[in-house]
Amino acid sequence: MKLRYPAVPLVTHTPYFNLWSMDDVPNRTPTCHWTGASQPLCGLLQVGKREYGFLGKTDALPMRMRSVEVKACSTTYVMESPEAALTVKFTSPLLLDDLKVLARPVTYVSLKAQGRHGRPLPACSATLLADEALCLDYAGQCPVESGEAVGKGYEAVTLSSGVQQPLNRSGDDVRIDWGRLYLAVEPAGTTSVREENGRTAIQAQIPLEEGKEVLFALAYDEVFAIQYFGQNLEPYWKKERETLSGLLELSFAEYQEIDRRCEEFSRQLEAEATEAGGGQYAELLLTAYRQVIGAHTLCEDPEGKLLFISKECFSNGCAATADVSYPSIPLFLRYCPQLVFGMMRPLTRYAASPEWPFDFAPHDAGQFPLLNGQVYSNGTDPKDQMPVEECGNMLLMTAAATVASGDMGFANESWDLLTTWANYLRGNGLDPENQLCTDDFAGHLAHNCNLSIKAILGVAAYGLLLKRRGEEAQGEEWMEEARSMAQVWVEKAAEGDGTYRLAFDQPGTFSMKYNAVWDRLLGLRIFPESTWDKELESYLTRLNPYGMPLDNRAGYTKSDWLVWVASMMKDKKDFETMVSHLWDAYDNMPNRIPLGDWFETEDAWQAKHREFQNRTVQGGLFIQLLYGQGNFQR
Repeated sequence: MKLRYPAVPLVTHTPYFNLWSMDDVPNRTPTCHWTGASQPLCGLLQVGKREYGFLGKTDALPMRMRSVEVKACSTTYVMESPEAALTVKFTSPLLLDDLKVLARPVTYVSLKAQGRHGRPLPACSATLLADEALCLDYAGQCPVESGEAVGKGYEAVTLSSGVQQPLNRSGDDVRIDWGRLYLAVEPAGTTSVREENGRTAIQAQIPLEEGKEVLFALAYDEVFAIQYFGQNLEPYWKKERETLSGLLELSFAEYQEIDRRCEEFSRQLEAEATEAGGGQYAELLLTAYRQVIGAHTLCEDPEGKLLFISKECFSNGCAATADVSYPSIPLFLRYCPQLVFGMMRPLTRYAASPEWPFDFAPHDAGQFPLLNGQVYSNGTDPKDQMPVEECGNMLLMTAAATVASGDMGFANESWDLLTTWANYLRGNGLDPENQLCTDDFAGHLAHNCNLSIKAILGVAAYGLLLKRRGEEAQGEEWMEEARSMAQVWVEKAAEGDGTYRLAFDQPGTFSMKYNAVWDRLLGLRIFPESTWDKELESYLTRLNPYGMPLDNRAGYTKSDWLVWVASMMKDKKDFETMVSHLWDAYDNMPNRIPLGDWFETEDAWQAKHREFQNRTVQGGLFIQLLYGQGNFQR
């Protein structure tokens, strides 16, 4: 049985250039930005005097969808009219082993037509139309301007807001209203501007021949990627070409090779995921891959160091959020650990400045795309900070990325901060005060057992980093400190049946102990291995139809944490059982949104009451791929 995708990715590059089909079929409803706002991209097939719609909501006759397939870097639809079968493939080449290609804001749209019923393909052509809403916060916001671009291997038409104010604001449920949208087609095609019902669209048209692939591209020049402590930074792709016109030349010239690489990577990922966790697990990873990467933007800081900036989609729009990066890192640890350092650099840059007054790590560095200091909890208001949470996140992320890459550069340049945060955890982390953790939707909690695990392993992570610096004796002292803390934890958290409480002072409670996953993966061995045997067994008994609740306080769960605890189970069948409930949740949810990570486990229809979507935390689903890879341990 194949997964019914909650939403289908079409164009996935940055939080702004991010287009989806929120439907089972691509031609019944308008295509949308990840926020759900309509951003129409329409596809039409002209056969003689008949016009058929294959993408987006149009007035044309609807083609019938025969199939849809989501791979790591591509989505392929097969559509049918009485005369033709049309294969439509969207490819966003998010190849993590090639940052130049990864950074290109160019999605290919290839088409191939065949005649049906044994008859040759009649004379026909295909048209793509991109609406003004793709370059505005909403259609009609202000007048738009069109233009042309021509390069070797393509011609293009452009559309942009008539009021250009790059990086003019930040927010969550907002879309870009600066820069320029490009719709390009190979030289056999033509481009034009279309005015209809008071709206402007750009279009490209090309004739189709039997079995011959034709190529379009949709691209966006956002001018600047982010504002970084008062300085506007250009996107990373401008290192390769100064203009998007030039980048399109390169993109069209390299299409065949890039498409081959994308297909090869997707096959490798599917095979590896199937081996590690079964067919349903592989489907979830293929579906999540572009979502996770496309909710970031890539650039360099003024010193030329990588920045990989996430947007906290539909949970407040924060940028470079530590406790959102933390669950996302398994995908990047597997394929490009340098990007994990790029996630953390804004936080260390901010924490080292006079503007950050605390001896614990910050939650975020701003609200996307403006990174000028923390906005969560009104910046530096101490009321709703996450002291233990963020210190543990930064230490564990640093250790994990260092282990994955073998590169001590980030740890060394951030050493004074890491030392401060490790000391904070050693003094305050074993029995946390009443405070928030990453699951802040659940509210404040004192004596949080899972948060205490993060603190203990954060202390151990600092010991690991000390050893990698050659300070073996001091590193072992920190490891011993973590082991002593763990011994106290086991006694205080014990429920009496081999399981552990939500909070030290709350008997009869439970919670997912997802933070413990790093004890094994990083080879820390702070807790005795047998610590988790009964705990993990109990998770299987707590399963509802759509997963295990996060803790005893409510029926909701988090997809990332569910897979993290599943990955700790020794029997692959148990992992597959846990994942099957997550697969069922996505297969049954009524929400038509990019994969949500916070949902109800009793009734999928209740999921609509939760609001997280398109978040980078789905990178956490990839954690099962880390075991036994490189320097990560089983």
